[in-house]
Amino acid sequence: VSAPTRRPSDVLVGAPAEALFVLGAISLYAGSSLAVLVFDEDDALGVAWLRGLGAAFVLSLWRRPWRRTWTPRRLGLVAVFGIVTTGMNTAFYLSIDRIPVGTAVAIEFLGPVAVAAARTRSRRDVLALGLVVVGVLAVSGVRWEGAATGILWALTAATLWGGYVLFGHRVAGDGAGIDGLAVGLAIGAVVFAPVAATSTAPVWSDPRLIGVCLAVAVFSNVVPYGLDQITLRRLTAQRFAMLLAILPITATLVAAVVLGQVPRPLEGLGIAVVVVALAVRDRSSDQLVEPERSG
Repeated sequence: VSAPTRRPSDVLVGAPAEALFVLGAISLYAGSSLAVLVFDEDDALGVAWLRGLGAAFVLSLWRRPWRRTWTPRRLGLVAVFGIVTTGMNTAFYLSIDRIPVGTAVAIEFLGPVAVAAARTRSRRDVLALGLVVVGVLAVSGVRWEGAATGILWALTAATLWGGYVLFGHRVAGDGAGIDGLAVGLAIGAVVFAPVAATSTAPVWSDPRLIGVCLAVAVFSNVVPYGLDQITLRRLTAQRFAMLLAILPITATLVAAVVLGQVPRPLEGLGIAVVVVALAVRDRSSDQLVEPERSG
């Protein structure tokens, strides 16, 4: 009797949750680094919009969210979530068009950590917020003179990431999950189309660029958020918080390999301080663990 054939999903479900988290992190920032390589042929605004559009398309084919019942309240909630998410990703891409990926990711963490400190007001979260501020000041000080606009876009992305965490928790709590992400990204793509669609003209005439932008969408959205649906059911909030601390490191390493973006000493120190801050965060009072990846 032949052994039963194992499906890819069986392999994923059986893999250690920590390994899946790292795989998702690598995929996320590989997508961001790939996007940077496209910026020479299409601007960051257009690539960010195509990322959201492509992710909405792939997620919709996968999840078929039209089969779910969408009340006006739920649809309104995922619409706000999608618009905030698309805005966050757009600001992030405008940032990494001007500053290194690892630096932008470190600055971005100011948003979710500030939200956590405001919601729990625990000493550990206040300490984490203070450390993130110190780390952000360190990496910003290195780049401010030559790339102030990139820093400002990263701070904008950080603010929107805070909004993403708040609305993401509400979407997950409402039961929409990945279906809500698919619909939300589709709505976000429609809302941002008047601003960004005109920036994509070079893409539509080049099948190669269309393929690359679709790959960015899959690497940056579909893979990491899909893996999160497996890992978050198997990790405690505290364990997930510890793993979250590796994201700035992963972003820096991937960007160094793919783009040759090696951080300067003070910049590296600032990123390390942000990692420490994420490691000491207090997640014990969180009511829900939701993907907090950005990039």
